[in-house]
Amino acid sequence: MTLTNTAASVLDQIERCLDETKAQDVVVIDLSGQSSVADYMVIASGQSQRQLGAMAARISQSVDHPVGIEGIPDCDWVCVDTGDVIVHLFKPEARGFYNIEKMWGAHLPQSEPVFV
Repeated sequence: MTLTNTAASVLDQIERCLDETKAQDVVVIDLSGQSSVADYMVIASGQSQRQLGAMAARISQSVDHPVGIEGIPDCDWVCVDTGDVIVHLFKPEARGFYNIEKMWGAHLPQSEPVFV
C-alpha cells in the first residue's frame, strides 16, 4: 500500500468519525506537494467543548496507530495529528478568529462568521 493510499484511507476514517459525531462545516485541504508534515488537513467545527473532545476521542480510537492530541483541556481548538492527516477541530468563534483555511488557500464555509 502506498503512502497516498494510506493517507486516503486515514482521511476516509476521519471523515466517517466527523460525520458520526455531527461535525459541522468540514473542509479537507490536500497538502500534497505543499507540506512534508502531512498529506491532508481537515478542519471542522463543533458547538461545544464536550463535542470537540468527543470528536477527537473518536478519531483517536478509529486510527490504528498512536495519535497526538493537543488542546483537550480548553477544547476551543483541538488538534489531532494522525501522521498522514492533521485534524483541526474548532468552536465556531475560534475558527472564525484563526481562519487557518485562508493560509492554505481554502475558504471558510458560508455559515462561519469571519472576524477581521
